[in-house]
Amino acid sequence: MDTEKSDEFYRKLKIQLEETSSWPTNYLYKFIVPTEGERIVQIHKIFDNTGAVIESKQSKKGKYTSLSITVHLKNPDAVIEKYKEVGKVKGVISL
Repeated sequence: MDTEKSDEFYRKLKIQLEETSSWPTNYLYKFIVPTEGERIVQIHKIFDNTGAVIESKQSKKGKYTSLSITVHLKNPDAVIEKYKEVGKVKGVISL
């Protein structure tokens, strides 16, 4: 995603989060990650010391792992910050 599209996406997401949730709140992230390598560990490190509850489930063939991460966040900016951090991990798909 190029920077201009990315900025527009996050701007719209922030507005949507402000309109649909009262803050602070629990937020659920969902990611699909290639199972091999250190990618899952990288995502766990991003959410270390946040009180996040992380559930993972491998695909049938074990090639991918889905991660559901519930974490208590103070505002939409905190949500977006974590999306940007996870977005730096190669091969991750945000749902």
